[in-house]
Amino acid sequence: MTMLNLLDQILTDCSRDGRISFYLTVEGEEGAVVGSAAGIEPDDLTFGQYRESCGILLYRGCPVNSLVHQCYGTASDTHSKGRQMPVHYSSTEFSSVSISSTLATQVPQAVGAALSYKRARNGRVSVAYFGEGAASMGDVHAAFNMASVLGCPTIFFCRNNGWAISTPTQEQYKGDGIVIRAPSYDMKAIRVDGNDVFAVLTAMKAARKICINESRPVLIEAMSYRLAHHSSTDESTYYRSPHEIHYWRKHDPITRLHRYMENRGIWDAEKEEEWLKQANQLIEEALVEAESTKSLSPEAMFTDVYEKMPPSIEKQMMETKLHLEKYRDKYPMSNYLPWN
Repeated sequence: MTMLNLLDQILTDCSRDGRISFYLTVEGEEGAVVGSAAGIEPDDLTFGQYRESCGILLYRGCPVNSLVHQCYGTASDTHSKGRQMPVHYSSTEFSSVSISSTLATQVPQAVGAALSYKRARNGRVSVAYFGEGAASMGDVHAAFNMASVLGCPTIFFCRNNGWAISTPTQEQYKGDGIVIRAPSYDMKAIRVDGNDVFAVLTAMKAARKICINESRPVLIEAMSYRLAHHSSTDESTYYRSPHEIHYWRKHDPITRLHRYMENRGIWDAEKEEEWLKQANQLIEEALVEAESTKSLSPEAMFTDVYEKMPPSIEKQMMETKLHLEKYRDKYPMSNYLPWN
């Protein structure tokens, strides 16, 4: 969780400096993300909203430099070949579906994946992550209904962090949160303290067991708080009090886990200092590597879509190539790999 938090801080600074175009953090919600990742199997397919994927991938062993290359959009970006926005990770190796940006589109997709697992009887589940704001989208209700009717082994994981960008929960919905919607779809549901990593782990394991043994979906609502701005383009103090943020910062999941470990004598200030030093060095090395790596050739804009490139796309590609050759001095071509 501290690696995730540190990576978030540094890449947010990179965004503010203009070194990457955009960034979203999961600050304050690390317990919900890491705890949920720990409660499922490595080959269970995860569909993130956007904040969750970095923590899930780190937990599953994805190298830090791989995540940094994605945010920088370099030629070494194994997630999306430099074509996606920063933080829009995807990995077949670590069973994480590409982030789509648009709210809630991933939720019914996760149900479709779970239906295929049910038919294959392979013992896998899918996990659809979303926030309490995205829960207002029609896609979520359609997914709930489809999963329940078809008996799909899907875990719907709602991060209720108090804010949907600038919209507080009291303006987002009436009633007792998101978990109360589950009975309407004949789903089992669990509400959990999202800032308690062990509680989230326990809830996730229980939900997965229900999915596999009973062939039915489960809704988890993890109650947490978004400490950071919505994204690097947001300034949240315009719509919420600094005192509110300060209050929740004293109860964030990393602080709670740190106290727990110190009280049991398995962590101390010396170990903390050494670990943070190692983590900082790892991230700094990844940044140096990414900033010295070129972007893919502009030719890559036209490939990997069709098995056989249509004449219209081929024409556009050749026009782009001729344009870049003619106006080479107008573009930073030295930052890109050469055209094949």
